[in-house]
Amino acid sequence: MGKKNMKGRLRLGMAGTVLGFIAVLLVCVNGILFFAGRAGSEGAETLRNGIRRASVQCYAIEGRYPPSIEYLEENYGIQIDRERYNVFYNGFASNIMPEITVNPAVPEK
Repeated sequence: MGKKNMKGRLRLGMAGTVLGFIAVLLVCVNGILFFAGRAGSEGAETLRNGIRRASVQCYAIEGRYPPSIEYLEENYGIQIDRERYNVFYNGFASNIMPEITVNPAVPEK
């Protein structure tokens, strides 16, 4: 075999190794992003359930649903990471369960 043929095979093998490494790296990054997004949505659901429970507790203790999410934060120990979650709390009347929506925040670019 000639030296030229050996160098060509060596280059081809190195290129294959680099491409394989890049493919594995892309699969790993994709998996990390998938699980990070899933954790964010599960965290939002957990926060929504906590706000709902605190609202019901407020109704049981005070005879009315809380007027705002800030009221729950001040009086019922709700803690919201506003950098991670957007919370929408719409109380129609003090005797009707408020509409609670929690979404993962979109990071600013």
